[in-house]
Amino acid sequence: MSEPVNIKNFFTPNIGTMGGNLVSKTRGDRVIWGIVIILTLVSLLVVYSSTGSLAYKYSRSTESYLFKQFGFIILGVMVIYFAHRVNYTIYSRVASVLFIVSVLLLIYTYFFGETLNEGTRWIKLPLINMTFQTSDLAKLALFMYMSRQLSRKQNVIKDFKKGFLPIIIPVIIICLLIAPSNLSTALLIGGTSILIMFIGRVNTRHLLFTMLILLIPVAVLFAVAVSTYDKKENRATELPAVFSAGRVPTWIGRIQTFMYSNKEDVNEKMYQINQAKIAIAKGSWFGLGPGNSQARNFLPHSYSDYIFAIILEEYGLLGGTFMVFIYLLFLYRCIRLYRKCPYAFGAFLALALSFMLVIQAIANMGVNVNIFPNTGVTLPLVSMGGSSFLFTCLSIGIILSVARNVEQLEGEKTAVVETE
Repeated sequence: MSEPVNIKNFFTPNIGTMGGNLVSKTRGDRVIWGIVIILTLVSLLVVYSSTGSLAYKYSRSTESYLFKQFGFIILGVMVIYFAHRVNYTIYSRVASVLFIVSVLLLIYTYFFGETLNEGTRWIKLPLINMTFQTSDLAKLALFMYMSRQLSRKQNVIKDFKKGFLPIIIPVIIICLLIAPSNLSTALLIGGTSILIMFIGRVNTRHLLFTMLILLIPVAVLFAVAVSTYDKKENRATELPAVFSAGRVPTWIGRIQTFMYSNKEDVNEKMYQINQAKIAIAKGSWFGLGPGNSQARNFLPHSYSDYIFAIILEEYGLLGGTFMVFIYLLFLYRCIRLYRKCPYAFGAFLALALSFMLVIQAIANMGVNVNIFPNTGVTLPLVSMGGSSFLFTCLSIGIILSVARNVEQLEGEKTAVVETE
């Protein structure tokens, strides 16, 4: 479908540059575009401020990380732009193939992936020598595929075999493949998927039964964490042999750290949480000011997993509240887009991707203020760039693609009304 002629284009200054052409072709929700600009500017400020210890560790300057982040932002904005220019129906056509590819990549990662931070989550891309987290592609492919299935099966969505199983089985496959190396991401994907299925009119009884089954292993982990922690000695005891395989001890350790972090413990497990609390306390209401963080020299991963603690230290509670408002505004605009989109696939796709990003943001901020156990997820569009940053940009580009087409349809309706 061709784009309608927009009278505003005739008033665009003819500056004869590629930048002018790009701006004139930029469509979609202007508020979401504004949110992207705000978050990337915050990212530049906070990443530059929080990479001092990283620069010292690798004998590099903090400016080098600033320029690296700036490069990721430029690349990310280009990804958003080109993704939003693609008609979102194309994503429905490639969803099945992308889902199969992501499953194969997850299997490859499990057996042959790069091991970093005790987890095999990455594969190294040849030539550019860059690590790529396959779960980022998998969750994007899953939500594309889910949106396609939900839109196609609305007539039989209440049926267990025809409506529920074709949607829940791909979710289970992706979560089972991600869980061994990244349980927190698998839980976030599973929770987001159930929420989208609920909105997509899937039978509530089927969803409740699925949630009950999923809660069993989580409850077992919490039970083991409690039973293997000596409260008198304030330390973890030896785990049973059955719970000593893979990353299970790490999961149990994080639960114990979260549950007993109020104890006067100075061991390594409590160090990160305590440093985040110190940063938040120093920030108070208005913060120490941009670049004045003190915790950045002590807080591990202050540029990624714990970047929100640095924001709270430098910009205070008001700055943290502003960040929460920005992500909630992004979710509101996407829900508004969901309600306006006339086609089911585009509506479900925009909603699924927005929920994925906002729930990830809430999880990151919750970990930083010690509401949730440590998950290792980044703050979307703010944490230091990597494959996660670029896939976040791709998700936002797809959302803007839906917005662009909704805007186009509304323009055509307006033009028809005016001609009548």
